Amino acid sequence: MRRSLTSQGMNTERTLMASTGTCGSESPQQVMESIVNLFAQHGDSNYGKEAVTQREHALQAAHFARSFNAPESVVVAALLHDVGHLLHDLPEDAPDHGVDDMHETLAFQWMEPRFIEAVTQPACLHVQAKRYLAAAEPGYFAQLSAPSVQSLALQGGPMSAEEVTEFEKHPFFKEATLLRRCDEAAKVPKLQVAPLAEYLPAIERCLKPQAC
Repeated sequence: MRRSLTSQGMNTERTLMASTGTCGSESPQQVMESIVNLFAQHGDSNYGKEAVTQREHALQAAHFARSFNAPESVVVAALLHDVGHLLHDLPEDAPDHGVDDMHETLAFQWMEPRFIEAVTQPACLHVQAKRYLAAAEPGYFAQLSAPSVQSLALQGGPMSAEEVTEFEKHPFFKEATLLRRCDEAAKVPKLQVAPLAEYLPAIERCLKPQAC
């Protein structure tokens, strides 16, 4: 069972940053400006206990997705898969207190009104993809970093055999597991990769038509 804020008796109010807003009357340009602002304001925070920042992790994930010749939608999903970490006000040591920030849920709530399903589904399944790979792929668990092992325990641990079977039926199963591999790779200190601005055209192409 996932241990959340409520189960730990901590502050259950997740304050979403003002820049998230609701899609409503946003134009594509405003959505992109919101993304740029989120990374400008919060991208320099640590990516948990890893040796990279939130911005570095996101850009590296997108970099590896491109290097794997992933579809453009998966590249954008890789870039934004952890946007939920930029949308809450929990302390960076929340996992040490047994708290699962449910960042993939926050990400889905922000992304779903704005992006096509080929972006939102792989992005928001990346936690489940970790649980899947930890159960189904020999050696995967052993190569996880210590912070990733800690978060896996909070997220429900490796999937059961039944969960594995069901996850493999998901229409975005392959994209989600590919994104997860990019996620795990994206923890390299000082790796030189393309800046956020290079991905803005792809982000715009992956927005829902007339959604904003």
